[in-house]
Amino acid sequence: MIPTVNIAPAKPWPNGAIPTAAPGTRVAAFASDLDHPRWLHVLPNGDVLVAESNAPPKPAAEKGIKAWVTGLVMKRAGAATPSANRIALLRDTDGDGVVDVRTVLLEGLNSPFGMALVGGDFYVANTDAVLRFPYVNGDTKIVAPGVKVASVKVVNDAGFIYPEAAVCGFIWAADHGMQITNNSYFIDPWEFNCRNDARQRPVWQAVQRAIRYSQSKGVLNVASAGNSNVDLQHKFIDDGSPNDGSSPVETREINGACLDLPAEAPGVVTVSAVGTERRKSFYSSYGQGVVDVAAPGGDTRQPNPAVSTIANAVLSSVVGGWAYSQGTSMASPHAAGVAALALSAHPGLSPGALAAFIERTADPLPCPEGIYNPRPGLNQYLAECTGGARNGFYGSGEVNAHNAVK
Repeated sequence: MIPTVNIAPAKPWPNGAIPTAAPGTRVAAFASDLDHPRWLHVLPNGDVLVAESNAPPKPAAEKGIKAWVTGLVMKRAGAATPSANRIALLRDTDGDGVVDVRTVLLEGLNSPFGMALVGGDFYVANTDAVLRFPYVNGDTKIVAPGVKVASVKVVNDAGFIYPEAAVCGFIWAADHGMQITNNSYFIDPWEFNCRNDARQRPVWQAVQRAIRYSQSKGVLNVASAGNSNVDLQHKFIDDGSPNDGSSPVETREINGACLDLPAEAPGVVTVSAVGTERRKSFYSSYGQGVVDVAAPGGDTRQPNPAVSTIANAVLSSVVGGWAYSQGTSMASPHAAGVAALALSAHPGLSPGALAAFIERTADPLPCPEGIYNPRPGLNQYLAECTGGARNGFYGSGEVNAHNAVK
């Protein structure tokens, strides 16, 4: 079967043609001859920034008919040209609605898209990293190198995060001056590490020491709650561990001594996921006294549980570009990003004070009444929320970036 793909071809306005204006108004081109403009950001002084950007080159290994068809579709949509990899600055000095100063604010980027100014720091989202640049009001060009929001590799090639790698990650981040870490994983091979199990007690002890060390160095650690729809406050059975084939999977009874690490480690900000309707995502784990805040993680079953709507997931960076994904692994970086914004606006906060601040500035979300049933007919997604203003589904509420930088 060959699917029908309807792509609107990208066509510029013909020379001299303009949109029809409403009576009493006129339309004029603010700027022209931009190279595949993808995103705008207006600075406080009125300067307009334009990300001139296209998709990054595909890996050489991507060949065959699928890659060929994708190339044809991208070409028809106007997205097959090399990326300019720059941010243009447009300035209208006399207020006539036409640009009279045009410069390249930043160049040499890698498929840039989003932009944000926080105080004297200008952030750019490349396809593979977030960069921070110094900015002074009125600048028309930035020549200082960007500071990368770093990626610390703790996962092996098979996709597992073992205790030694996680411990080293916490310590490495602390020793290299990082102030916030995001941890979208649980430590393998046990989903829950039990302090009363001789096999797992050393894991708990080592991870706890590493987290305490990082906190002593000024690091706030943020972690995802998990995607198993588990009530982390009341967990009784673990029937999926160990998950790496190192020994047979066990079905074991667990209790409060068994923790999802690093999400349930003391001092870690634990994040659940919400969808477009600001309700708990059907997959998100939860727990009164465990979840601290919620953040957008996507939910393809909101608002209509009977229909999967991929656009209601989160547009995330993946190898080779962008794709829609859902999970607390999407929610946790949102919360870590809000923490970073808060720290930029309020420098000097200790990890504990920063955690309290993002909780205090979150938007409270109430528990739904009765049994939460986000996927009717699929009882594995039933859940019950407990608590009041601070509750098991959302903690103190959904993180709010605007409140965090006030």
